Amino acid sequence: MTARELVDQARRQAGSVFITRGFEMLAGLGLLDPRSDPARHGLERIRDIPYLPDGRNEHLLDVYRPKEAEGPLPVVLYLHGGSFRILSKETHWLMGLAFARHGFVVFNANYRLAPSHPFPAALEDVAAAYRYAIEQSRSWGGDPRRIVLAGESAGANLALALAIAACYRRPEPWAQSVFELGVVPEAVNPACGFLQVSDPERFGRRHKFSIFVQDRMDEVYEDYLAKATGGGPGGLEMADPLVVLEKAGPPDRPFPPVFSFAGTRDPILDDTRRLGAALDRLGVVHLERYYPGEIHAFHAFLFLPNAMAAWQETFDFLYSVMGPPVMMARQDGWLGAWKPWGLLQQRPIHSILRGGTTHPPPMPEFLPAGMEAEPGELESEEAEPDELDEAELGTPPPHGLSALEEKATHP
Repeated sequence: MTARELVDQARRQAGSVFITRGFEMLAGLGLLDPRSDPARHGLERIRDIPYLPDGRNEHLLDVYRPKEAEGPLPVVLYLHGGSFRILSKETHWLMGLAFARHGFVVFNANYRLAPSHPFPAALEDVAAAYRYAIEQSRSWGGDPRRIVLAGESAGANLALALAIAACYRRPEPWAQSVFELGVVPEAVNPACGFLQVSDPERFGRRHKFSIFVQDRMDEVYEDYLAKATGGGPGGLEMADPLVVLEKAGPPDRPFPPVFSFAGTRDPILDDTRRLGAALDRLGVVHLERYYPGEIHAFHAFLFLPNAMAAWQETFDFLYSVMGPPVMMARQDGWLGAWKPWGLLQQRPIHSILRGGTTHPPPMPEFLPAGMEAEPGELESEEAEPDELDEAELGTPPPHGLSALEEKATHP
C-alpha cells in the first residue's frame, strides 16, 4: 500500500469514527431529556424482542406502543439508517417514540451491518423482521393489515426494497418469503433515502462535494456492496431498489402510497427526486417534500422548525391514507403539538403531489382551506436554484393530479 493510500485509509477511518460517535453521543444526550421517557407520553417500550430465534443482538427489535389503546392499532416497521454500517435501534429510539405517540405500534429493528455482513444480509434480516411484524403484531395490539414501512437513509433503501418484494415476484429467497406473506404495506415512508448503493460517484458528477462527504458515500459501496458475492438469484439488483423501480413494469400487486422527503442541502437529494419520477411512471400515488436549506436526516433534530414540519406532514399523509388513529398518546408539546389534519409549516416547503391509478384508495387533498396554490405559484423563495431545480423535478403525468406549491403561513 502506497503512502497516499495509507493517508486516504486513515482519513476515511477517522471520518467514520467521527460520524459514528457523533450520532451515538447525540442519541445518548437525547435520552437525558425527561421527555424521552415513553411513560411520560402514555407509552411503553418493550426492549430486545427476538424476531429470529438465534440469540444475536442484530436480530432484536424494540416495541413501542400506547398503553391505553384498545386497538388494534396500525403498525410501523422502522428500519434505522447508518450507511448499512453503523447505528442501531438504540440510536433511533426517537423514531419509535414519535410514531407510537401518534397512535402506532412500532417495531424498531436491528439488522446485521457491513462490512462484517455485506449485501444481502441486511435485507434478509429486515425480511424476517417484516414477517415477525405481520405474524406477531396482534399479540402487541397491532393490525397486520395496516402496516407502514419506514426508515431513513439506508433504512429508507431497505424499506423500499421490502415494499418492492411485497408487490413484485422476485427470485431472491428473502424477497420470495416477503411476497409469500401476501401482505402489502399500506404506505411506505422512505426519508432522505440512499436508494442506489452502486455508482456512488453519481452524486459528484452533479455537484462538487467535500472529501469528507464523498468518503461517506464511497464507504457505503465498498463495505456493503463491493464485498458482496452477488452470485445468488437476482444478483445485486436489490441493493438499488430505486433502479429496480425505474426499470420495473406494472407490479403484481398494487404498490402502496409513498411519502418521501429530503432537505435541499442533502447530498443524496437526487435519489428522492428520481424516486418520484419512477413512481410517476408507474402511476403510484405519492407525495414528495423538499425542505429548503436542510441537511441529511434533518428530521432527527427536533429543534429545527422543518424537522417538526416533516414529522407533522408524515402523520398527515399516513392518516390520509390509512384513516385517523384510534387514539392519541398524551401530548406535552414535544415532537409537536397535534393539530388534526393540519400542516405544521414554519418555512416555505416545496411539494409535488402526484395521483396514480395503481392503488384503490383515492389521494385526499392535503392543503387546508385557504392555502390552495395559485396558478404559477411554483417557486419556494428560500430554495436556491442549484438546490431545487423545478425542471428536474418534472411534471405530473396526464392521469395525475396537478402539481401543488404550498406556501407557509406565519402566525
